[in-house]
Amino acid sequence: MWKNVLFPATAAGLLAGSTSATLLYVTSYAGTVTTLDLVEGATTKLDTVASTTACGANPSWLALDYSKSFLYCLDEAWGQPTGTVTSFYTYANGTLVPLAAADVIAGPVSIAEFGVGGHGLAIASYAGSGVNVVSMTPEGGVELVQNETYTLEQPGAVPDRQDVPHPHQAILDPTARFVLVPDLGADLVRVYQADASSLKLTAITPLEVPPGAGPRHGAFKTAYNKTYFYLATELSNTIIGYEVVYNKNRTLGFSELFTIPLHGDDREIANTTGAAETLVTPDGKFFIVSSRWERSLSIPNFDPRNSTEIASDPLIVYAIDNKTGLLDKIQEFPAGGVGPRHFSINGDGNRIAVGLQGDGRVAIIERDVHTGLLKDFVATADVEGEVNTVIFYEDYHAKWGKGRPRV
Repeated sequence: MWKNVLFPATAAGLLAGSTSATLLYVTSYAGTVTTLDLVEGATTKLDTVASTTACGANPSWLALDYSKSFLYCLDEAWGQPTGTVTSFYTYANGTLVPLAAADVIAGPVSIAEFGVGGHGLAIASYAGSGVNVVSMTPEGGVELVQNETYTLEQPGAVPDRQDVPHPHQAILDPTARFVLVPDLGADLVRVYQADASSLKLTAITPLEVPPGAGPRHGAFKTAYNKTYFYLATELSNTIIGYEVVYNKNRTLGFSELFTIPLHGDDREIANTTGAAETLVTPDGKFFIVSSRWERSLSIPNFDPRNSTEIASDPLIVYAIDNKTGLLDKIQEFPAGGVGPRHFSINGDGNRIAVGLQGDGRVAIIERDVHTGLLKDFVATADVEGEVNTVIFYEDYHAKWGKGRPRV
């Protein structure tokens, strides 16, 4: 089942030597933003086509604005008093050219794009216990326009991880009227009204989670005029499901539907385990969550010269019941190595890209869009350092044979 570094193409209709028109941008704590080209033909492979150190010493997150061909990169800047957001122009050959940079609260780790025309970035800052708002100009300029920092009266239930607030993600809700920020240190999901014109974030009543849960990342799902929110907790390793209520006074209510263990059962897991990334698939039918540092699975080595199996953490796949919002686990699949800090999905929903922090690797996994099941490894690439974000750039003009329009 498991294959080595180069793999046969599985997509119908691809010709030998053809290209996929798919790039991936990858950040690493080694200080690089790397561009990979996913080439699908007689064999499928990931080629490194460009790299830059212009984001800073510790790149931690990427956000892509397709409409403007801009990429935004956060520098977590370990140990420094501030972090940075840097804008890049994206060229079709994978080259990234820096345009502008702005300082933000220390330790930025996640971006949500919002506002009219997507001209604002809400940024969660883990180390600095804060939330930033950055405005963007049509030319790629960036400017800090709002920031908020938080404190705790006393440490949380897990004092070594909850000594101070630790915002870990910024998420835009489906109506684009609210920004949610899971705060691992404070056991809250902070909720903000988002003004699309002024970009002002106004704090409203947060969502409280059980003490010691440590909310990390979440994802929304809409169906049958209902909105669901799925939250992964890093410290208690649970998934909490909510139905979201939009109140007339422009606030949000959350009705808890369930709390389940990360794996959907009561198995014992390693003390080092920590839930990481969450994702609802493009068709809205499946929820996927990654678990780090379990080393609970093993797979054949991707190096054909090495017969030693390698450890892997899992991606856990759930089917979503549209009417109730409940989750039903259908699969656990190897992430391709250790520490799947981040993963993303392509527009067609048939490829998952996993950033493996522990192994310095990007793995591409084939996915069946009908069953939701992950099937096989398509390609892998080694990237120096701790890989922490990998996102797709798909040029749909080139994908359908019209050639890449950008130079």
